[in-house]
Amino acid sequence: METAARTAPAAVIVAIDGPAGTGKSSTSKAVAAKLGLGYLDTGAQYRAITWWMVNNGIDVEDATAVADAAGKPGIVSGTDPANPTITVDGVDVSGPIRTQEVTSKVSAVSAVPEVRARITELQRTIATEAPRGIVVEGRDIGTTVLPDADVKIFLTASAEARAARRSGELRGKDAADLAATQAALAKRDAADSGRKTSPLAKADDAIEVDTTDLTLEQVIECVVTLVEEKRSA
Repeated sequence: METAARTAPAAVIVAIDGPAGTGKSSTSKAVAAKLGLGYLDTGAQYRAITWWMVNNGIDVEDATAVADAAGKPGIVSGTDPANPTITVDGVDVSGPIRTQEVTSKVSAVSAVPEVRARITELQRTIATEAPRGIVVEGRDIGTTVLPDADVKIFLTASAEARAARRSGELRGKDAADLAATQAALAKRDAADSGRKTSPLAKADDAIEVDTTDLTLEQVIECVVTLVEEKRSA
């Protein structure tokens, strides 16, 4: 994956993986901003293609139908950590992709090999073309998408901590009590870890960081330090 775009000394690709509620997004955006790197939320891309499927009447439980439609939506991800954007066919979907409807269906869509192939290709292109380097967050970045990433981090946290964080992120009618949120996370974990294509897993050479008892700032500082050590090596 070495390209001319990565010849600058400061260029570095950072892969941050882990299940929902571990602080991936907040940590990744902050680390990218502090280090002057790009930022890519790969989960948003899977949410975006799921949103498109739902809005175009595709039965997300029909893997064949999803596979046939995988190449149709035009997905564009902005990589500015201060203002990450995502559009589908030119429409800003940063809000709509966070609804409970999309959340409940994204695992089914993400499990389809044709969807993963399409999105993985997009992610690799964005990462290798980032002029200053990039922080890429997701569930299979260090294992499948960017196995040669310079720094690999795998964030974890207790089920209780993750549920509390995720419940706090939900708004309005999508807000749920902790028990329901924890159950939803457990279901999502099982689906992501059990899928045949690029399951959620910790890369052998990834550094695991348990965020359960850490503040967000502590997690950010930990990751920044790891990246800076790599840069200066």
